[in-house]
Amino acid sequence: MVTFLVALLALVCGFFIYGKFVESVFGPTDKPTPAVVHNDGVDYIPLPTWKVFMIQLLNIAGLGPIFGALGGALWGPSVYLWIVFGTIFAGGVHDYLSGMISLREDGKSISEVVGHHMGPVMLFIMRIFAVVLLVLVGTVFATGPAGLLAKLTGAAVTVVLPCVFLYYFLATLLPVDTLIARFYPLFGACLIIMALGIMGAMLFGVGGHTMPEMTLSNLHPLGSEKMPIWPLMFITVACGAISGFHSTQSPIMSRCLKDERLGRPVFYGAMVAEGIIALIWATAGITFYDGTNGLAAALKSGPGNVVYEICVGFMGAGIGATLAMLGVIACPITSGDTAFRSARLTLADWLGLEQKDRVKRLYLAVPILGIGCILSQMDFNIIWRYFSWTNQTLAMIVLWTGAVYLHRTKPGSMCYLIAAIPATFMAAVTFTYILQAPEGLQLGTSISYPAGLVFAVICVALFVRTLGKKANGSM
Repeated sequence: MVTFLVALLALVCGFFIYGKFVESVFGPTDKPTPAVVHNDGVDYIPLPTWKVFMIQLLNIAGLGPIFGALGGALWGPSVYLWIVFGTIFAGGVHDYLSGMISLREDGKSISEVVGHHMGPVMLFIMRIFAVVLLVLVGTVFATGPAGLLAKLTGAAVTVVLPCVFLYYFLATLLPVDTLIARFYPLFGACLIIMALGIMGAMLFGVGGHTMPEMTLSNLHPLGSEKMPIWPLMFITVACGAISGFHSTQSPIMSRCLKDERLGRPVFYGAMVAEGIIALIWATAGITFYDGTNGLAAALKSGPGNVVYEICVGFMGAGIGATLAMLGVIACPITSGDTAFRSARLTLADWLGLEQKDRVKRLYLAVPILGIGCILSQMDFNIIWRYFSWTNQTLAMIVLWTGAVYLHRTKPGSMCYLIAAIPATFMAAVTFTYILQAPEGLQLGTSISYPAGLVFAVICVALFVRTLGKKANGSM
């Protein structure tokens, strides 16, 4: 219990202390925001701050901080350290910079932002990478909640799935304040009740379970040799500490903020809130199943079943568990709908297609959702293994972009280090993982570890070279 409470306090303090520092480094101004300057009644709409925060939280809090945290908990309480320090020093910085740089650049999609600061080659790569990733995310975040809804209602998945896609189509097409801004407060209430209910049950010892205390030992049931903490745990947790997917969502809300100073509570604050959600679920997994061995055995039936068992076990089979399950279902649904919406906006920015006209929105929404429907019929077990890695790779690219932006806008200072340091760390993580993982090259640690460090050094060298070119006035 003590370890959990300390980790929870650290996340809260991180928002007020380091989050404030990051904000002061970036330097918000009184300039009119894109929501005010380009108000089009569709994507650029000034919204109340609490709504923007709730939408941002639900946009980014997909299956990752729940399913990913349960998977990360297999390594034991050491996962707390990654959730806490990753959220404060990597994820929060990543989300804040991606949202605020987009805001400064008229709410542009993250691919356009990266291309502006990293060059035309990276722009082309990011456009393709972002659209493919967003369609995959939207598709998987449709099949996941459809399965949970089917379990909750007793209906067949084939009946529930078309309903989910119908909602996604409407959320992708209609103005942001028509569905998203109206329904998200309800979804958010379910999510908050779920988190507080499970946390309260653990703290009060419901069911006689004991919350784990900190140990740095690798407690993975498959052993440390087969499942080393570095880098596998850092990829598995993903959204609960840092997620490149968040950078595709932040521009949606950068088009709705009424003041630049609201960026910290919305972007950095939503990431901290997601870190708290991940902390709760990681703890719940180990606590409810009395250790990593029990959790591993339960996960064989699928993370959805684990979520259901934990909710029922801690909150009962009545309204508490129902609300908790709805909270978990709301997470992927509210990420899936905005994933497709973000794919539409990314394509619109790419093609220069104005989106105020409903027919022009249909040009993009129909094929995007059509592809998603087709892909939902396929087996995603193999493809999904690569999602966390591509997610973290995108986060690395966005952090490097943030570092370049800070160096360009804050010449003479070393403030870019708040992005460059976590970017270097994530470069080592992602490269080591793809060399070592079962779905990667399956190389031994004697090769993957030093290769990961070398790749990180190469990234730093390229970054320094980029800074030198910009200092000389060239790209």
